[in-house]
Amino acid sequence: MPPKKKKVGDGEGRGEIQRQKSPAEFFADNQAIAGFDNYGKSLYTSIRELVENSLDACESIGVLPTIQVYIEELNQDEFNKIRGISVATKDVELFQQKGGKGNSSAGAVSSAKKKKAGVNGSGGNDKDSKPTKTPRKKASQEGYFQLKVKDNGCGMNHEKIPDLLGRVLSGSKYGVRQTRGKFGLGAKMALIWSKKSTGVPIKITTAHSVSICVLDINITNNCPNIIQHTKSKNTTEWVGTELELLIAGNWTTYRSRIVSYFQQLAIITPYCQLELVYENRSEPQRNMTLRHDRRSEQMPPLPREIKHHPSSVNNIIVSQLIERSNCKTIIDFLTKELSCVTRPLAQRIVTECGWDEDDIVNPSDMTSRQLTKLVQVLRTVKMFKAPDGSCLSPLGEYNLNLGIRKVLEPEFVATARDKPSAYEGHPFLVEAAVSLGGKEAKDGLNVVRFANRIPLLFEGGADVCTRVANNKIKWSLYKIDQKRDRIGVFVSIVSTKIPYKGTGKEYIGDDITEISVSVKKAIQSCCQQLRVHLLKRNALRNQKDRRSKLVKYIPDVSRSLYTLLDGMRKRREEHPSGDDPMSSPRKRPRQEQQWQGQRKHVDSVLGLLEKGEITASVLKKRLEEAVDVQNLVEEEEEAKKSHSKEAIPLYIKPIFDCDNAEHDIEHPLFTFRPIIYPRISPPSKGKDTTIKTEDDPWIMEGLY
Repeated sequence: MPPKKKKVGDGEGRGEIQRQKSPAEFFADNQAIAGFDNYGKSLYTSIRELVENSLDACESIGVLPTIQVYIEELNQDEFNKIRGISVATKDVELFQQKGGKGNSSAGAVSSAKKKKAGVNGSGGNDKDSKPTKTPRKKASQEGYFQLKVKDNGCGMNHEKIPDLLGRVLSGSKYGVRQTRGKFGLGAKMALIWSKKSTGVPIKITTAHSVSICVLDINITNNCPNIIQHTKSKNTTEWVGTELELLIAGNWTTYRSRIVSYFQQLAIITPYCQLELVYENRSEPQRNMTLRHDRRSEQMPPLPREIKHHPSSVNNIIVSQLIERSNCKTIIDFLTKELSCVTRPLAQRIVTECGWDEDDIVNPSDMTSRQLTKLVQVLRTVKMFKAPDGSCLSPLGEYNLNLGIRKVLEPEFVATARDKPSAYEGHPFLVEAAVSLGGKEAKDGLNVVRFANRIPLLFEGGADVCTRVANNKIKWSLYKIDQKRDRIGVFVSIVSTKIPYKGTGKEYIGDDITEISVSVKKAIQSCCQQLRVHLLKRNALRNQKDRRSKLVKYIPDVSRSLYTLLDGMRKRREEHPSGDDPMSSPRKRPRQEQQWQGQRKHVDSVLGLLEKGEITASVLKKRLEEAVDVQNLVEEEEEAKKSHSKEAIPLYIKPIFDCDNAEHDIEHPLFTFRPIIYPRISPPSKGKDTTIKTEDDPWIMEGLY
């Protein structure tokens, strides 16, 4: 009998086997999605993720962050020594490229052996062969890095450490509120990269009590592999967390990126003290230390979680809300589980869906068609109020101004904040600053971007902030030269959902009209403020230019005047009777009368000239004095104008220990409480100063 044919289905017979991947395995195979594109980017992203976790830990308990980052670079031999690996080359040919050209130390050994035998790389004798070129020494590229990040934050619960750091897509930042991270991926990807590149587990030391945890990650099962997990009493009152890991990376090509990241982080978090220490054992001349001191002690308030806005929901979100809800009617569900929905409006929505209140007693009994109908109505209704802005935590104009002045020391800084807005039900807010001048600033536009107080360093050309600044702002209208002036444009966007383009979270596209318009308004508001200062600056510059031009021509004018007067004196000596036609021309009667009145003045000037009291140097001196007097008059007039228009500065900062809430002004974004307090002078390039006088006016302080 002929053999039976196998049925081919679901890939059988073709060697295809269906299997599943855990989240950890997926991201390990597709690490570029999380920003681990190459060795240099992996080092940068690991530092960034750990630093931002430290910032969150400090801000969550209202502690001013102090973050220390220590990076130690190791070469291959130093790494092998730490890992206890002994390398002894046995088969030299294994490390040679085809053609006999080795690219490793083993290849060098093979070449040395051939040379000793009198044979060159091509098979000829040394005498007949041409001398080979010495290969150029390359700068160190890939290496190993011992990375430590230490903070003074809230620490981690002893029992929760393994899941917080050893389970991908596990985190505490899910919900409708502004957060730096939301995927539950950053620190776990650093652990996965450590496992892939070095095989070394990470070590966490944290306090409430002192907990030490050394763990790895099981890629297949997406669960932590605990190597050590101990707990001891905290006798030194130490607080915070220290995380250590050993990874492969590239410092040479990404050093500037890491330095720029810390510089921009100091701008957007002026209340944080940052320190970066880099050491290289084999090349100590490359060691560096970077420190950004704290400039402000006022931290933004913590964002609070809010409910979903009706225009932002979809079938999945509504299904999840129904599963977690205890509401018995659809009207109760809409009013309690969603924001900005009043009971009368919920009744109108139910009517629009074609239901009676008794049709759907329990939301959990809704069919898929009814759920889809409800979602369509919610997303198209236009009567909902704007989303609540209390879920946002912007930095504040005062802190943004301080951060820019602290790092860049510009000549002028203007800050502005656009009113809160929303796109697709997600609230957002844009803060912007424009600076002129400053150290290390380049000519032209220098756009610095932040999203939820995170610096964005890559893909700047496609970002909405860069495109608005380059294409939609007419800088010449504000007396700013886009090509010659050193312009710094700083834009910070905060939102419950940042619309990143791509999975790397590197830039925000300009296809969302609401965000593009808000960015443009904020930058234009800054430019309007700068225009006033620039007009004053240009007026003073023109005044100085006019004085320099006058002073430049004074010697020539004084010599010409002296020559003219001396010529008149000589003609007077030649015609003592006064019949000189040039000194006494024939004029009409009226002109003659005017000339007779001026003749006395001419005679007195010529008399001083004859006595030697008027010389070219005297004329030069008098002209210079006249220019100085005119400048003083103009400066006094300008000072009177500016003094009459000068406004009393008004600064808003968070308030503490103020219990009198009688005159509070409540708003979704801030609470405004007037108190009597000495006026604070504007931030200077050096230290902050406070002016205290008896007649000093009181100012308003408030809590964002």
